[in-house]
Amino acid sequence: EVQLVESGGGLVQPGGSLRLSCVVSGFTFGDSAMSWVRQAPGKGLEWVSTIYSYIDKTYYADSVKGRFTISADNTKNTLYLQMNSLKSEDTAVYYCGKGDADLGLDNLDARGQGTLVTVSS
Repeated sequence: EVQLVESGGGLVQPGGSLRLSCVVSGFTFGDSAMSWVRQAPGKGLEWVSTIYSYIDKTYYADSVKGRFTISADNTKNTLYLQMNSLKSEDTAVYYCGKGDADLGLDNLDARGQGTLVTVSS
């Protein structure tokens, strides 16, 4: 059974940082493209970042490029999203997902329950 469990969300002030984690099980993590997507209040799902750890490639949405960093620890079956210089518009529920969402949100095979990030003073 594929499982993805996110953690690390919370309330942070504008300009602050957070690191999200996603522990996965039920599939070969290192062989899979993995993505972060998010859903802001009242809006649709938005792609954030994808990592292809088996070829050492990462991709980012323009809205987060230069501020967010995606990484993967294959020894821990864990996906990370380091978020710096956070803005109010980054407020959303963040989901990790199995699949190459950079090529389309429909490419996600599975995703976790999400973790809420609130950026506010």
